[in-house]
Amino acid sequence: MKIKCTLSSKLSFLLVKVMDNRQLNSSDVTNVSDQTPKQHLPLIGSIRCNFTDNYPKDFLKKVIAEIIATYLLVFVTCGSAALSASDEHKVARLGASIAGGLIVTAMIYAVGHISGAHMNPAVTLAFAAVRHFPWIQVPFYAAAQLTGATIAGFTLHVLLHPIKHVGTTSPTGTDIQALVMEIVVTFSMMFITSAVATDTKAIGELAGIAVGSAVCITSILAGPVSGGSMNPARTIGPAIASSYYKGIWIYVVGPVCGTLLGAWSYNFIRVSDKPVGALTPHSLSFKLRRMRSIDEQHPAPNDNLDRI
Repeated sequence: MKIKCTLSSKLSFLLVKVMDNRQLNSSDVTNVSDQTPKQHLPLIGSIRCNFTDNYPKDFLKKVIAEIIATYLLVFVTCGSAALSASDEHKVARLGASIAGGLIVTAMIYAVGHISGAHMNPAVTLAFAAVRHFPWIQVPFYAAAQLTGATIAGFTLHVLLHPIKHVGTTSPTGTDIQALVMEIVVTFSMMFITSAVATDTKAIGELAGIAVGSAVCITSILAGPVSGGSMNPARTIGPAIASSYYKGIWIYVVGPVCGTLLGAWSYNFIRVSDKPVGALTPHSLSFKLRRMRSIDEQHPAPNDNLDRI
């Protein structure tokens, strides 16, 4: 009888101990499950914050603006060049160069305050290289510019049929001559762009006229040698539409080298004796909102351009 009581008491003791251990384990699991989401919340918040910083809510509008601006740039530039090449009585070579400069000026004033009006992958790359544009947005801008240029190329291919090469650029002399010409003329264009787009001492309100004039003048000079592309998108888009790729590498390497050299050169010689905190809203109005794409824009109440 005593043995039975002893066994029953031991069994009851073990059963109580097992139940206590199960309760402890379940409470630990509950605590872990409660703590796990809390540990991940800061990480999720930081990811969202970084995404918002890199891609603001109006970023899609900037990309669309680049597509439209590049489309119109290539449509006018390559269309006038194609008509000039087929019959100079329709559009003279000088007229084609002037048309290219004027469309650049118009697009800078039209979408410069939205996307910066780069319209050129080489320009976007150069701005990023001198820290005037976020690197993480460069692929999207380049894709938008190439998309707009390609659509414009196919549009011209349909409208200007039977013209075979719709404003495509190709070297008339040697490849080295065309390459050096593209580097030099793109350098001059980017040097002027850097001055009026990033320097607070320059007259930024005339940036569109300055850059458009630079494009017009340099294309008059470079046209007979290399075609005066100064823009990889301007060459690649029509080349895809026309299936004509002669010397296409020149119009990628040349403009990229030229814009990088132009941006770095001006960044090196620029003189700044005014601290950033002392900049007035008016001095920032055109240069940063017309030519540079920035994530946070602060409209200037006294800026006459915003009232246009």
